[in-house]
Amino acid sequence: MIDNNVRISRVALIGTGFVGSSYAFALMNQGIVNDLVMIDLNEDKAKGDVIDLNHGKGFAPSPMNIRFGTYEDCKNVDLVVICAGANQKPGETRLDLVEKNLKIFKSIVDQVMDSGFDGIFLVATNPVDVLTYATWKFSGLPKERVIGSGTILDTARFRYSLGEYFKVAPNNVHAYIVGEHGDSELPVYSSASIGTTPIRKLISRNDKYKLEDLDEIFVNVRDAAYSIIQSKGATYYGIAMGLARITKAIFSNENSILTISAHLDGSYGEDHVYIGVPAIINRNGIREIVEIDLDQDEKYKFSNSVNVLKDILAPYFEECKPKS
Repeated sequence: MIDNNVRISRVALIGTGFVGSSYAFALMNQGIVNDLVMIDLNEDKAKGDVIDLNHGKGFAPSPMNIRFGTYEDCKNVDLVVICAGANQKPGETRLDLVEKNLKIFKSIVDQVMDSGFDGIFLVATNPVDVLTYATWKFSGLPKERVIGSGTILDTARFRYSLGEYFKVAPNNVHAYIVGEHGDSELPVYSSASIGTTPIRKLISRNDKYKLEDLDEIFVNVRDAAYSIIQSKGATYYGIAMGLARITKAIFSNENSILTISAHLDGSYGEDHVYIGVPAIINRNGIREIVEIDLDQDEKYKFSNSVNVLKDILAPYFEECKPKS
């Protein structure tokens, strides 16, 4: 287990495609980690990224060791970040990727664990909730030390869009997207606020705002990945920043609340699923899940999202099958 007194921060990045390389770039620019090992089946690509990043270290805020490595190097790192896997193609949902990526992840996680790794997993590959559950099962690590990127990006998109609508900075928007990182996710409007003012109250006070506009904002947030993929083939900058944010929360022992994919074991009345919920993140991973008070409609939609994921997991994991 990670010792809170040890300040060296070591990361192994598996998968140096668009997301992985953007994440490495974000780490270097923000000075978040001391040591980064980059691993990829395409060794030339990974080695090229290492050289390119090292050439920029003179402009970085703090020293950082960046090197090419193999799965054996995972033994001594604190955090393994998985960005490898089959990509989402135009017209393909995140859940269409399940069959391909479960096989890839079994191989990846087995090799990481064979190295003697005993840290935290952070999963970014889609469908992220399903693959985070698989990583937990394949690794045998405690659920607190297996984290998915969940709805951290959806929540950031949501806050940005609400900020644009209400003309305030995104960091003054307090709102969450929860559930599957995908088509069944949902906005939690019942507790959303601008500053300290509930959004619904703000709308009732001002005729220029309309409740139906919120529906359009959410749909644009939910479908943002499809639009970006249609335009440029992949999304990577936003999720890379989200991964960097989670990494910072871990290594700085922040106890920050972030919407990540966490294992539910009774929280929200659900179990046997990894799904996007607010959780407190620190040096040991997930300290605890934060339960938002959902209204009846939100509870129904969240339960539906859980069932969507369980239906995907059920053919592969016995405990996820419906109880007879």
